[in-house]
Amino acid sequence: EVQLVESGGGLVQAGGSLRLTCAASGFKFDDYVVGWFRQAPGKEREGVACITHSGTSTYYADSVKGRFTVSSDYGKNTMYLEMSRLKPEDTAVYYCAGDVYFANCVYDRMNYWAKGTLVTVSS
Repeated sequence: EVQLVESGGGLVQAGGSLRLTCAASGFKFDDYVVGWFRQAPGKEREGVACITHSGTSTYYADSVKGRFTVSSDYGKNTMYLEMSRLKPEDTAVYYCAGDVYFANCVYDRMNYWAKGTLVTVSS
């Protein structure tokens, strides 16, 4: 059974940084994909970034390019989303999600989801 355990999040001032962690387990294949998505109050869910477990492929939404960085610790099956230069509009519940196809991450069709963590950026 695939499980994703997300941690991190919290309150940060605009311009600050925060790191989210996603620990994955249960994937049958080695090179799965982990993505980060977010949903702000009253808005649709938005894809943020994707990374393969191997770390060889990444994807970023235009809204976070240059500010957010995804990375993968292959041996620990743990992926990270480093968020810097945070803006109030980054405030949302952030979800870690997993799948075996990279395209499913890019097009928000992931099959496995963590519970989400709230990120609040104060102005």
